[in-house]
Amino acid sequence: MTGPIDIQELRKRIDEIDARLLELLNERAQVVVSVGETKRDNDTPIYAPHRERQVLDKVLKGNVGPLPDRTIEAIWRELMSGSFRLERGVTIGYLGPSGSFSHVAAVRHFGSSVEFMEFEDISAVFREVMAGNCTYGLVPYENSTGGSITDTLDAFSEFKVTVYAEALISISHCLLSNIPMERIRRIASKPQVFSQCRQWLDNNLPKAERVDVASSSAAVLDAAVSDDLAAIGSRLAGKLHGVNILSSGIEDNPGNITRFLVIARERARPTGQDRTSIMFTTSHEPGALVDVLAVFRDAGINLSHIDKRPSGHENWSYSFFIDADAHQEDPVMAEALETARKLCRDFAVLGSYPKAEQVL
Repeated sequence: MTGPIDIQELRKRIDEIDARLLELLNERAQVVVSVGETKRDNDTPIYAPHRERQVLDKVLKGNVGPLPDRTIEAIWRELMSGSFRLERGVTIGYLGPSGSFSHVAAVRHFGSSVEFMEFEDISAVFREVMAGNCTYGLVPYENSTGGSITDTLDAFSEFKVTVYAEALISISHCLLSNIPMERIRRIASKPQVFSQCRQWLDNNLPKAERVDVASSSAAVLDAAVSDDLAAIGSRLAGKLHGVNILSSGIEDNPGNITRFLVIARERARPTGQDRTSIMFTTSHEPGALVDVLAVFRDAGINLSHIDKRPSGHENWSYSFFIDADAHQEDPVMAEALETARKLCRDFAVLGSYPKAEQVL
């Protein structure tokens, strides 16, 4: 029969392990510095999605527990974030203000050690990446409940950037206010957020006016100083702006996920598990869209996303957006792209990039 566990002895072991971890982390950092020097000499991008995928896949494959994969991935993403800072400064642009879900996504994907720049609209993120003022941008693309983000689709028509990576971010909404529930007369957030929390609002605050704003984090800023307003936003926004969480997890679908895209000025290398985003405009002929889609079907390439937006060139002319499960450098995919291009008035490959494997 074993005796009682000596907690002081266990804490001593933890301290010893922590000391070894710290030594190993700094040893790793020294190697990172050397890698950064080589990248600067060769003008190699600091953030390489294919290498990120290799590192994470290897680490997660070797994880035998008890720490869950999500925890391990978060730790390694923060390690890579610190590595970016050691190798060379990396700046990430996102839709602000601070505390927005885009800010949450940027921190989860890139870690907290990189530099962040907030912008007042999605177009500005595209513009600053294209101009080279941001190394990368992170923009929302589609939500599992609300569908595509039209501002992002429209920006691809205007700005020449490349889709470099993607991130799947779990979205959890909070009701935030510095007044009690019974005093709430108005609720502010983005229209898409209201659509994701409709049932909860109908059941708990049916008489409160719903105020549409451009950003959920801007709504939290307003709620911080209002005597009748609440906001729906992120836990991070409440923490940053000093607004209390009255209720958390108020989204109607607990599996609410938003897919974000990392935009850049360079192309990502193949990993074997990739996706290609394409934008095209067809001619005004019967079956024109079907003919384009059939090219990918006949090549055995799965299409995982399709949407459309007004092209902006003429009335009733549309730009279509599709995601195909292959890299543009794959021979079968390259042939399908060339065939599809000939059937379109306008055709652009927005980028090929590694598929996101884990929800962050």
